Amino acid sequence: MEVVDGTLQIDWFMSLTFGILVLFIGRGVNRKFKPLQDFNIPEPVTGGLLVSLLFAAVYFSSGIATEFDLNRRDVMLVYFFTTIGINAKLSDLLLGGKPLGILLAATVGYMVIQDLTGVTVAGLFGLPSEVGLLGGTVSLIGGHGTAIAWAPTFAEEYGITNAMEIGVACATFGLILASLMGGPIAKYLIHRHKLITPSEMTPQEAAAQAADSEHLDGGHDVGISVQQEDEVKIDYYGFLNTLLAIHGAIILGVLLNEGVAELGLKLPLFVTCLFGGIVLTNTIPLVLPKAPWPARTPSMALIAEVSLGIFLAMSLMSMQLWVILDLAGPILSILLAQFVIAASLAIFVIFRLMGSNYDAAVICSGFGGITLGSTATAMANMTAVTHRYGNSHLAFIIVPLVCAFFVDIVNAFLIRWFLNNF
Repeated sequence: MEVVDGTLQIDWFMSLTFGILVLFIGRGVNRKFKPLQDFNIPEPVTGGLLVSLLFAAVYFSSGIATEFDLNRRDVMLVYFFTTIGINAKLSDLLLGGKPLGILLAATVGYMVIQDLTGVTVAGLFGLPSEVGLLGGTVSLIGGHGTAIAWAPTFAEEYGITNAMEIGVACATFGLILASLMGGPIAKYLIHRHKLITPSEMTPQEAAAQAADSEHLDGGHDVGISVQQEDEVKIDYYGFLNTLLAIHGAIILGVLLNEGVAELGLKLPLFVTCLFGGIVLTNTIPLVLPKAPWPARTPSMALIAEVSLGIFLAMSLMSMQLWVILDLAGPILSILLAQFVIAASLAIFVIFRLMGSNYDAAVICSGFGGITLGSTATAMANMTAVTHRYGNSHLAFIIVPLVCAFFVDIVNAFLIRWFLNNF
């Protein structure tokens, strides 16, 4: 660490270390303050927000800014989504067919609404429509990766020279709102409709739910719940086998990413790595049936939870709140409108479309995450809810597939269409 031109520059190793520390801070604070548990606020969100506020206080009191090297953070994101891909079996995809189609259609429809909302609110402030688009699916459903990837296009082709700052600011504040939205939405729906959760079910009811879910594989969703921590056993070679599978899927994902780039389609690396995991998990067990494939194992669950937690912690702790103060008015107005629309849609539309049951409530928490944050936030929201109320296998099958794969493909075409027509 060193101070250069009034900026404390923190290298990748210390940034990663801070990220791990932030997770412990979040865990400690969440355990101490019951409201944070009641609203299922993810631990990395709690810790990350507190640390970012601390660095903001340092800046305002001393003038010294803090800048983290976040290259390893993005590696954590790739790891996480690769584990999601490896856990995605085509048999489950087929079983989730109708709910998957409904959620995909509803999400695509919402994406159009989100971009129209951003463009409309930006117009009220006298800003170009491109700025509103940056406050739409580019940064919100798209997240930091999409905002950063599209910023040069907005700057070079449309003259929005501060596109990077606007996109990152919207993605950052959107991430906060998305993280805070999911848990309360699920809690409201569960209590408002008196839903029976897996933690409250009798063995007979659990068996009935399994039948209703068409016998989806129960494996490990994302992470290991508190109740499981003392029961799960992870062995040395099982863990190495999992790492090898993840790295194989990432290699395939990198090749796929280069291939689609040649075709002119911009997709974040984590999307193609997710698809790489899907390809391998649905081919290798068929080609090599005796090979130990680690899909839905405790090792895979552990790597998923660690990588997701570190990514979120590093994303939130690194926010430079002082940089976006001048943009606060328009950004907050756009985000407020997006928040109200997203929350209303989740509670009054998505919940009913998805069946008005516990699975639907968990899906709504994930939908709340993806609409303003990122797919990682959606998964964190659902993980926090299921850790408290019980697993929802359907949610962890269809939400990642809709939000991490289909949505980014649709978004690439939608952004270009709005740029050409507004």
